[in-house]
Amino acid sequence: MTKPDFDEIIDRIGTDCSKWDDMQSAFGVAPEDGIAMWVADMDFRPPASVQRAVEAIAAHGVYGYPGANRAYTEAIRWWSETRHGWQIQPEWILTVHGLVNGTGICIDALLQPGDGVILMTPVYHAFARITRAAGCEVTEFPLALEGDRYGLDWDGWAVRMTGREKMLILCSPHNPGGRVWSEAELREIADFCVKHDLILISDEIHADIVLPGSPRHQVMANVAPEIAPRLITLTAATKTFNIAGAHIGNMIIADEALRERIRQRMVALGISPGMFGLGMVAASYSPEGAAWVDALVEYLDGNRRIFDEGINAIPGLRSMPLEATYLAWVDFSATGMSSEEFITRVQSTARIAANHGGSFGLGGEHFQRFNLATPRARVVEAVERLQRAFSDLQ
Repeated sequence: MTKPDFDEIIDRIGTDCSKWDDMQSAFGVAPEDGIAMWVADMDFRPPASVQRAVEAIAAHGVYGYPGANRAYTEAIRWWSETRHGWQIQPEWILTVHGLVNGTGICIDALLQPGDGVILMTPVYHAFARITRAAGCEVTEFPLALEGDRYGLDWDGWAVRMTGREKMLILCSPHNPGGRVWSEAELREIADFCVKHDLILISDEIHADIVLPGSPRHQVMANVAPEIAPRLITLTAATKTFNIAGAHIGNMIIADEALRERIRQRMVALGISPGMFGLGMVAASYSPEGAAWVDALVEYLDGNRRIFDEGINAIPGLRSMPLEATYLAWVDFSATGMSSEEFITRVQSTARIAANHGGSFGLGGEHFQRFNLATPRARVVEAVERLQRAFSDLQ
């Protein structure tokens, strides 16, 4: 495999790219002089194997209905076993239009309006959005900030239960905090779900992006196999290989009865995958794709070190140590500023579009999330801009 050139600056402006073309409307930051560090996709080309797969489909020139998807399911099975030590069966895999869609299908199939969904906040903002849109209630379990990392707070959470909760959505590894949950923590979560008769959705979309020196990601299905009758694991190649535009992901369900409930709802909704996404995933989950990911996480780790060193040198700012994902979570609380003030400095002064922490739920109000999956020159420039924007604190 030719070494990936992650330093290449790829102009995405004007390509109907949400990350760059929507930053003006979302944050008031023009793409021409701003830096897009919000939407969780990467400014990198995927492995050459993915491009070859797309070109082969296009070269054939006939775009009919795809068939049994054996290459796709075999690639998922191979990747899960070789990269995560998780042995799955092809029939366990239900394919959806991305994991937000998959989560929505689970809520639609398994819950009724008024039921409660537990979210360990701050957490990926789409979970709350789709839960509320389905007429269900969100029960927020604020994570405990233990030093410079998040932990579980069972004592504090016990009083937040309303009795209406039917489901818990876990983000593992955690977005936006970048935590890789330990086996002991995952076991506690599984036991809690059994105790309270909760469906457990384990969103493991960031499982492949674990940075060097961090604990290994533990698959919930391996940690607690006995909870299979209540466990739905969500996986996707989209974050790992920067193919989110393919809108494809997996619900992996070992329990036949639970899987059938979900499958029947998918049939009712007419959910089926597109051929380009199937081919892109099969090409991603390959030895060539594995080598590309290994190079990616090394590069991201370099970006993380540069970003953290520069941000942590600004009095009042603290970048939470990142174990997984490419999403830095920066705490502005020690500046004494209101969220409106530090957001204005980031957007209007530094000209950076970053996610507002409050959108991730309780506990996120004094944070912003910065996407580091961009060429290193941009990360260096972003750090310099932020240091200038907060220069009066130094």
